[in-house]
Amino acid sequence: MLALISDIHSNVSALEAVLEDLRNQGAETVYCLGDVVGYGPHPGECLDLAMQFDLCLMGNHDHAVLLEPGGFNAAAEKAIFWTRERLDAEPDAALRGQRWEFLAGLPVHRFERQILFVHGSPRRPLHEYIFPDDPQVNREKMATIFDRIPSVCFVGHTHMPGVFTEDYRFLTPGDLDSQFRIDQRRAVINIGSVGQPRDRDPRACYCLFDGNRVLWRRVEYDVQATVRGILEAPGLVNINAQRLRNGR
Repeated sequence: MLALISDIHSNVSALEAVLEDLRNQGAETVYCLGDVVGYGPHPGECLDLAMQFDLCLMGNHDHAVLLEPGGFNAAAEKAIFWTRERLDAEPDAALRGQRWEFLAGLPVHRFERQILFVHGSPRRPLHEYIFPDDPQVNREKMATIFDRIPSVCFVGHTHMPGVFTEDYRFLTPGDLDSQFRIDQRRAVINIGSVGQPRDRDPRACYCLFDGNRVLWRRVEYDVQATVRGILEAPGLVNINAQRLRNGR
C-alpha cells in the first residue's frame, strides 16, 4: 500500500498525525509530492521526517526557500524568508547541512508503471496550478495536460483534493465517496494537503493507493498547536494561522 501526501507546509502536528494514521492503515511506502516547507512554524522538524520518506518531490515553496521566491503573495513570500532564516539558525551544523542538502536534491517528478507524480502539473511540475474549474473554463489547458500523461498523474499544489477526468469533469472526494478506481481512462488526481487544507475541511488530507484504487483519508490533528506556532513566530503572517481553523 502506497501513501501519497503533499503540501505539508511546515505543519508538524498535521504531519505526525497523518504518519500515524497511514501506518495504522498498513501503508508500507510514503511518497510526498512536495511543499514540505512554507507557511507553517516547523520547517526543520518536517524536513527531518521527510528525509525518511521513500520519495519526496520538490514543490514550489521548497524551491523558493532553496533559491528565490517568484510569483508569491506577500504572506507566502514572508514565510519563505522566515523559513530560510529558521533553517540557517539551526545550531547543529551537521543537521543544518543535511536539511539544505536534502532540499537541494529533491527531484521535480517521478514516472513509474505509467503513473506520473508531480507537485503542480505535467506541463510545469513546480508551478502550474490545476484548478477545480479548469475543466469548464479552460479546456484547452486540460487537453494539453492530458496529452502529457499516458495513464494517471498524481498532483498536489492547490490543496484541493479530487479527480480531473479526460471528459472535462472535476469530482471531489465527496462526489466519489472518498474513493476512485483506476481504469482505462486517463485521470489527474489531486491528493489534497496535509498541512493546509483549503476545501473547507480543516482535517489533514492524504491518499492511499493500492495500484487500482485511490482512497482519500481525513485526519484530525492539533490545529491549535500549529496556530499558536504561527502566531508566536514574528516572521509569519497571522492569516496563515486563521485559515487553518476552517480549512480555507
